Amino acid sequence: MYNNMLVNCSNCRTPLQLPAGARSIRCALCQAITNLADPRAAPPPPSPYSHAPPGPPPNPHGRKKAVIVGISYRYSRHELKGCINDAKCMKFMLMNKFHFPEASILMLTEEETDPYRIPSIHNMRMALFWLVQGVQPGDSLVFHYSGHGSRQRNFSGDEVDGYDETLCPLDFETQGMIIDDEINATLVRPLPPGARLHSIIDACHSGTVLDLPYLCRMNRTGQYVWEDHRPRSGAWTGSSGGEAFSFSGCDDDQTSADTSALSKITSTGAMTFCFIQAIERGHGATYGSVLTAMRNAIRQAGGSSGGGVDLGGGVVTSLITMLVSGGSASLGGGFKQEPQLTAISPFDVYAKPFSL
Repeated sequence: MYNNMLVNCSNCRTPLQLPAGARSIRCALCQAITNLADPRAAPPPPSPYSHAPPGPPPNPHGRKKAVIVGISYRYSRHELKGCINDAKCMKFMLMNKFHFPEASILMLTEEETDPYRIPSIHNMRMALFWLVQGVQPGDSLVFHYSGHGSRQRNFSGDEVDGYDETLCPLDFETQGMIIDDEINATLVRPLPPGARLHSIIDACHSGTVLDLPYLCRMNRTGQYVWEDHRPRSGAWTGSSGGEAFSFSGCDDDQTSADTSALSKITSTGAMTFCFIQAIERGHGATYGSVLTAMRNAIRQAGGSSGGGVDLGGGVVTSLITMLVSGGSASLGGGFKQEPQLTAISPFDVYAKPFSL
């Protein structure tokens, strides 16, 4: 009876999706608790889709919302050095390059003072639900994740390689991981026609972590083909008409790296650094140009021995200088990873304009 019911936060009026059977819900943004009356005691609420919402009309160009997750796993054997730097840089770029309002960006890192913004599995799930709540045609959604990724055996037969790809929340050792099936069901399938989702995933084994149906397989000369990753069962892993694209740090069987070989200042995720650099250096005209620029930068840095190729400098290094005080341990050069692009349907990757 409660399934898929949307209610407005009693404080900030943000639309919230009420879990099945719940009588109250806490807002992920302002933390206010909204209590619901027993629906049997009042007439059913009108559908949120049957009339215009109160207040001013929506922006004709759509809304922009983002969830940014950076996890360092501090004080553990899994510690990473560059993930929180990645999150800060991504937020800065979204606000200054793509004009995302700061109030529409939800940051989850270990540096947040709000306990509901610590990147636990529960908070990450709530953040993903928040990202797609009330999504409308024209909206632009971004999900950026920098942290550990993994994979686990798939027994349903839906994965081409036999494995589900996963993201590792801060408490993954006790609470488990978030698998690609869940990410797809939460972020991709609800997208209506005219809405767009971009994910930027800087993690190991992340090539198909959104379970999008098609993967762009590109060789070193820039030639590409689209691989069909639709489940053999015939289950639909696309959207409800919207577009979804995912830039990921490496293929499903590869690992990603923290490194200072790129910025020369402090550790960052190689993939996040190269993504921002591609945009800031004017290579963001099309999806193909972004992907090619990222791959070229990572290959050059991976082939250097720590100082042979200067891929830092310019806007990205200046940005890191502003955001980060002090340095971090370097993993040096020599890492190997190949950024991937997945999408709901094949398209001319070199011609389609890129925008967040």
